Amino acid sequence: MDPQLLHRVGDSVATVVIHHPAKRNAMTPSMWRSLPPLLERLAVDPGVRALVLTGEGATFCAGADISSLRTGGGAGANGAGADGETAPQELAVRAEEALAAFPKPTLAVVRGHCVGGGCQLAAACDLRFADDSALFGVTPAKLGIVYPDSSTRRLVSLVGPATTKLLLFSGETIGPERALRTGLVDEVHGVESLAERVADFTATLAGRSQLTQAAAKEFADGIDGRAAHWARQANASGDTAEGVAAFLERREPRFTWAPPIRPKRTAGPDCST
Repeated sequence: MDPQLLHRVGDSVATVVIHHPAKRNAMTPSMWRSLPPLLERLAVDPGVRALVLTGEGATFCAGADISSLRTGGGAGANGAGADGETAPQELAVRAEEALAAFPKPTLAVVRGHCVGGGCQLAAACDLRFADDSALFGVTPAKLGIVYPDSSTRRLVSLVGPATTKLLLFSGETIGPERALRTGLVDEVHGVESLAERVADFTATLAGRSQLTQAAAKEFADGIDGRAAHWARQANASGDTAEGVAAFLERREPRFTWAPPIRPKRTAGPDCST
């Protein structure tokens, strides 16, 4: 199978799989390009209430396919490489920003190596769960690459300036315990128990109010000027009344608010389940 992003939707959760096992799931230019339209399609799918990003097999993502960096040339001011094509680094930033802007909860599920562009993608998710085999690294210093400013700021927001500098200055990898301690990951589980925890947690996300989640995501990400909008949404949604009624009646709530639906665009192939 060619390097590609696979996806499936089940139990209200979309799972996107980075599939390039021959190169530890390194991202090719075509894979970077395919992520934004795939996310756009999943964002407007009413059957999707949360998204999981993970890698094929025992590796999350080893970063960008280095051969693409060699052929793509350096990025100019407009993000174009020497051949006029969009440079791989610019493609990575566009993919990262599309993931960060996904309107529903996102979870990176990390096994094995999560380095370079892989760490960039994981950092763009709302949350990160890892197993005991995970290794994290941000490695542009090994290649003489200037790490994007937006990606650097996002890393600072997760782990702080000192750890960001440690990772970027050295290019060294850190294990799951240190990643957990610094805030790069939110939970660490055993290799055998991670899948069960992810299934339980995403089921919880799918059962909660999308109104609450969407507003909280915007507020936490620092998007200003939308408080009045979300107050109007809350007043019109009926979710609060349903949540209170369900609590008093000791039943699961049936929340009805959902983001506005726009026409879908085609995206990459489904993966078999």
